[in-house]
Amino acid sequence: MSEIVSLPKLGTGFQQSNIDRNDPSVPEIHKHEAHHLATSDSNEYVEKKEDYSEDKVHPVDNDVFSLKEGQNIVLLNDGNPFPVDPNAPVEGQTLTFRAVFVGTVLGFIVGASNVYLGLKTGFTFGATLFGSIVGFAILKPLSIALPTRLGGGYFGPKENVTVQSAAGSAGGLSGLFVAAVPALYQLGLLTTPEKDIGSLIALSFITAFYGLFFAMPLRKYYILKQKLTFPSPTATAFTIRNLHSASTPAARKASSKKIKILGFSFLFSLIWTVLTKYAPGILWGWDFGWLFSQWGAPGAIALSNWGWSYQFTPAFHAVGFLTGPNAAFSWMFGAILSYAIIGPSLVATGQAYSPVIDESIGYHSNFAMSTVNLANGTTDPHRGTARYWLLWPGVLVMLIASFTELFLQAPMFYRIFRQLINNTRKTVGEKRGKDMSHITDIVPEGSEDPAPQSEQVATRTWMIGMVISVVTTMVVGKTEFGLNPGVSFLALILGFVFAFVGVNASGTTDTNPIGVIAKAGQLIIGGVTKGQGISVASAQRTSLIAGSVVGQSAAHSVDCVGDLKTGHLIGASPRAQFWAQLAGSTAGFAFAPALFLVFAKAYPCINDPTIDTCPFSLPAVSAWKAVAIAVSSPTLPVTLSSGMTAIGLAVVAALCHIGRFYAPPRYAIWIPNWNAVGLAFVVPQVYYAIAMSVGCIIAMIWERRRPATWEIWGFALAAGMIAGEGIGGVITALLVILNIDGSKYGTAVGCILNEYCG
Repeated sequence: MSEIVSLPKLGTGFQQSNIDRNDPSVPEIHKHEAHHLATSDSNEYVEKKEDYSEDKVHPVDNDVFSLKEGQNIVLLNDGNPFPVDPNAPVEGQTLTFRAVFVGTVLGFIVGASNVYLGLKTGFTFGATLFGSIVGFAILKPLSIALPTRLGGGYFGPKENVTVQSAAGSAGGLSGLFVAAVPALYQLGLLTTPEKDIGSLIALSFITAFYGLFFAMPLRKYYILKQKLTFPSPTATAFTIRNLHSASTPAARKASSKKIKILGFSFLFSLIWTVLTKYAPGILWGWDFGWLFSQWGAPGAIALSNWGWSYQFTPAFHAVGFLTGPNAAFSWMFGAILSYAIIGPSLVATGQAYSPVIDESIGYHSNFAMSTVNLANGTTDPHRGTARYWLLWPGVLVMLIASFTELFLQAPMFYRIFRQLINNTRKTVGEKRGKDMSHITDIVPEGSEDPAPQSEQVATRTWMIGMVISVVTTMVVGKTEFGLNPGVSFLALILGFVFAFVGVNASGTTDTNPIGVIAKAGQLIIGGVTKGQGISVASAQRTSLIAGSVVGQSAAHSVDCVGDLKTGHLIGASPRAQFWAQLAGSTAGFAFAPALFLVFAKAYPCINDPTIDTCPFSLPAVSAWKAVAIAVSSPTLPVTLSSGMTAIGLAVVAALCHIGRFYAPPRYAIWIPNWNAVGLAFVVPQVYYAIAMSVGCIIAMIWERRRPATWEIWGFALAAGMIAGEGIGGVITALLVILNIDGSKYGTAVGCILNEYCG
């Protein structure tokens, strides 16, 4: 019996639904899969929509979807591969140079975008869906235009999976360089990126492969046996299927339009991001507080003091398209709570310092992460700026919210581990000829691997890879960063354990909790090192490096399993995917630190906390740094009021997430997501929350008023906008290095104090 599930709002034809999966009025459907609606012409759907009556199941191309009056489409899938199209050409070799090369380059594009966006906001985005669409747009016409010897020949959905597998691995290794690595520099634990480039590559190397090798057994358990949904990878599989099954003129037209929209939005966003740096006060950011103060309302400068401005950022308007109202409005609520209510109250009551920039107009800055009283130059680790005060409630709220959700899933985790242990015991016992009938066979029926033996990854292959990864991590950790080999081994064990948590969370909720996984690793490692009597600097370095190994290895494993889910649904070769992922990881582990070197050279403020003005807010860096300081300090460097507020808000966060877990979906969406609320405390640039909320509102209105065009435009437009701004940021960094950027040739019109603000 298939479970009725609601896939998240991804813009690929899947729409958010408020249908309760436990609602007895929703019919139970015994069906192999449901088709992505965009396979049929969206206009045809609009014309026929009135024929769909309440609580009926309707076939679309021999597939099914469920519709209730006043609600959107619910797609159903029982976890088995899509049916084979008897009219489709038979694909030969799917692990091709063209697929791996194009996928790796597309992964680089998303990885570069992620470094830029991650340093700004702490957000990073997966490369697989972008890689699958753009890979199709590149290789499909080339496969027709070129002769076989030059890279032409049939390009089918299975080879498209190879593209997205390489893209996902190549683009998924930038997380280190938007969080832990800058934190190491800000704490003075490394020298300079130029001098440390070898160590940075080594760190990237030891986190690039362990999760990949461990993804193979996770595939067998979570994809073949548990048959978890994996919403985004499933959406990617539907997208690939639709791109290659455009059998009607209307379907081909829809696929072509999506590709053109993505390409146009990517180029527009890229060019816009670069050009606006030459006139940032006119084209990019409108600081209403400064403008109104110049137009006769001097008190309006208070808006500027707390960052309340509007920025025309394509990426975060697009993020609002994709996240839905709960996440977007929760972040907005957190921004109002932190930088419109609590922050100004702290300064007004003298509990936080407000550094003065221009007293004549009342212009202050509250965004420095400082414990220094700029009035007299003294340092007090228990007092600082409003941003420093707000950091601790934000970090604790995110931790408690994430751990609460994990705790609520504890019974499920218990069942999963119990099943895994029993399955292993039974398999091993039967191979030894023992009677294992006393152990219940809890392997779901139909969980056999549909891939032939020749297309599966041999057990010895991934096991040898895991052993090599473990040994390499211990050696590199000791020689490059002074880590105790036992601590490195513990970090890998934690990565192994948390990979189960991450894959299960991603497979059921489409959320990869890399943040809480990494923080949990930091806290556990910090507790271990406290008893070793090492110096504070060594404890902080160990916390950050080991936490990186935990978080990155688990996160990479989650990404790789998601790619394998896409391939499973398409019927692609797991072996081809494995080697494509290995190739992408091999290329990506050196690319990520090289890209970080570019940003660090262009923007020294990334690694130097004494530089007050920085175009990057570095929220993930601040959080990692704060946890490293906390676990290594004899006393916690937090003011009493900040600590008490953190505890109070953490209790509220836990209660809200318990309510979200048990409330019916139609009520749960109105309960704030405190992960997003806590993020607002850590990210001082409130214009991201504003842009995200505006994008969400636009998407909600668009989807309600013009659902057919939203089906075609939604994700493609958003994906291009996100990737375009990220690559525009990379180009801007190169222009800074070449000294031909906006600060040299641009204008400061519209900027506060008429000083360049790009």
